[in-house]
Amino acid sequence: MLLCLGLSACNNSPYPQGAEGENTLYMAFQERSPRYLDPTASYTAPESVYAYQIYEPPYGYHYLKRPYELVPRAAESVVQPYYLDAQGQRLPQDAPAERIAQSVYDVKIRPGLKYAPHPAFARDAQGRLLYHALSRAALGDKRSPWEFAERGTRELVADDFVFAIKRQATPRIEAPVFGLFSEVVLGLKDYGELVKAENLKLLGGLPENAPDKPFLDFRRWPLEGAVAVDKYTVRIRIKGKYPQWKYWMASTFLAPVPWEVDAFYAQPGMNERGLSWNQWPVGTGPYMMTEYSQDRRHVMTRNPNYRVDTYPCEGSPGDKEAGLLDDCGKRVPFIDKIVATSVKEVVPIKEMFKQGYLDLPELDRADWGVDFMVDKTDSEAVSRRFDERGFKFPIYVDITNWYLGFNMLDPVLGRGDTPEQQRRNRKLRQALSIAIDWEEGYGRIFRNRGGDTAHGPVPPGVFGSQESLAGQPGHPQAHNPITHEIVNGRLQRRSLAAARALMVEAGYPEGRDAKTGQPLVLNYDYMRAITPELKAQNDWMIKQFAKLGVQLEVRATDYNQFQDKVLKGKHQVFWWGWFADYPDAENFFFLLYGPNGKSKSEGENVSNYDNSEFNHLYRQLQTLEDGPQKQQVMDQMLQLVREDAPWAWGFWSYSGSAFQSWLYNGKPGVVVRDPVRYLRLDVAQRKQKIAQWNQPVWWPLLVLLGGCGLIVWRTRQSFRARELARAPGYQAGYQSSEKSASGGA
Repeated sequence: MLLCLGLSACNNSPYPQGAEGENTLYMAFQERSPRYLDPTASYTAPESVYAYQIYEPPYGYHYLKRPYELVPRAAESVVQPYYLDAQGQRLPQDAPAERIAQSVYDVKIRPGLKYAPHPAFARDAQGRLLYHALSRAALGDKRSPWEFAERGTRELVADDFVFAIKRQATPRIEAPVFGLFSEVVLGLKDYGELVKAENLKLLGGLPENAPDKPFLDFRRWPLEGAVAVDKYTVRIRIKGKYPQWKYWMASTFLAPVPWEVDAFYAQPGMNERGLSWNQWPVGTGPYMMTEYSQDRRHVMTRNPNYRVDTYPCEGSPGDKEAGLLDDCGKRVPFIDKIVATSVKEVVPIKEMFKQGYLDLPELDRADWGVDFMVDKTDSEAVSRRFDERGFKFPIYVDITNWYLGFNMLDPVLGRGDTPEQQRRNRKLRQALSIAIDWEEGYGRIFRNRGGDTAHGPVPPGVFGSQESLAGQPGHPQAHNPITHEIVNGRLQRRSLAAARALMVEAGYPEGRDAKTGQPLVLNYDYMRAITPELKAQNDWMIKQFAKLGVQLEVRATDYNQFQDKVLKGKHQVFWWGWFADYPDAENFFFLLYGPNGKSKSEGENVSNYDNSEFNHLYRQLQTLEDGPQKQQVMDQMLQLVREDAPWAWGFWSYSGSAFQSWLYNGKPGVVVRDPVRYLRLDVAQRKQKIAQWNQPVWWPLLVLLGGCGLIVWRTRQSFRARELARAPGYQAGYQSSEKSASGGA
């Protein structure tokens, strides 16, 4: 029995026998399952892991080229808009922005694109939809689209993109960019009011949180800003000039939404059984969700209806030498299946990667390569082992950032209700921004999560950013004068004495309320449950506030709960990061645009910052192409937010991925959210390496067997000794008997 148990423990693989020989990509995820996979609501990095492999927006980004370049996905080409004046007359392409009343995008869709198989499309012999009149009884206990007997598909048409744009106005789910889209898409703001009223009629008194609601059919109400010109042409009308719209067409917010699927999921009992867009998204992309086990495991499988798509033949300098063009012209995707398994902590993820059981650690995290490279420098033995195993850690500087934010709706840290309170709160935010020593924490201590200190919201590498020039002669505006100064020609953080002086002006000398004498206690709303790896970072943050006598209370939750908290405006100090949607300054400044407030408008302005002058400049920025005028507007906006300090600006993180030697074509890129179709596995190499790296160690088993043998032998010896031993008093009794017998004789 012991031998059998020992042999059964020799395979330490977390997957079924033979899994390493399948054309399947294995990765982990640390957070809970994604909250939103609905294309209208999905926005965060953990959600993009699934959404961008399944949906196919009109545009995407070239996988290899840097700077990033738009390429067509569902569209035939990336189009240039034409411009109309207030009378509807066409203007020349170089017309000034003030003359442009509308920008019109006529986007041609690729003919023949098909949705992944789904019961929402299934029809009977007469052409009627099979599963669009289900009762609760007919639905039964089904919890997956794959439990329905029939599935169908249909061709993608322009009306599906129209439906998607209209659906941004839905009052039933969180639509994070509706605030922005309603300002730029012609008629969308009024359309939102119309849909809200029609929704109330449909609900007929049902509460907003009722699980079953009648289908909200956006086809019933036309939208001026989005129409289908013909079967394969969608026309989108944008107010004025907004060059950034082309980038939004590479997001899932513009992914096509077939009305049949929306109606299917609106039927009674669907949401209760987890049958919704958020668990079972439907698109025309390379993969489809085939297994959804909440907070445990997600599986995406190759979409059998995916179009003909090929690997790129061009890239950036160095890509050819790195072997990234070896698959030029080959049909993608290469991989049949993607398996994401929940692993809650960093250490087990690292060990699984080092054993070969993860082809890459996580898809949404851009810091794994940095983390492993730090490990590699710990010792020569680790470095040698990593090199021998052929681990690949490509690292780039990318357009992403991490920062500490202040909720501007909060009475202590926020904007304030009176001019005096506004001044005091601003001084408090400025003091805290000085005290947080990002250079120390994420430059020298937490190197595996590190980067370069930020001086504003726009990263280096984006037009108009001067971040890379901070501290250099001749660029006095490049650094943040609130938090840094030039001393003897060198850039350094302002002193704690300066921060303490600001605390006095704010009414909190030595971290105590000047009126009551009570200590200032602030709540730190952290977006993840605290693991041992994260505790050190949170402890460090507590010490930064303690420099000024401020007590920081950590309120950590998982990401889904954190999202609920910020939607309700219940946060105070918070940790946040941003992976760029597109490579333009507007995509970073919009994180501070007032109408995009998270708690008021469900946008992405999590700090709820609202400055009328900044908002005016932002709307001006939206009309500008890269050039001197845009630079001037950006500089004005930067000066405002530095002074107001809604963020402690944090740092520009290094981006790096980790790939096994048998996983080819890996290249980090925070804007490229659909990389899996380009990745290729050498399954034979993986199988060989995993067997080599995980050979059973037999000597503990031999020691165990030897120990067991010794125990058996000693037990047997003890038993025999007891069997042969005479009972107590036996010898004395025997002798007495002999004497008695002798006397009788």
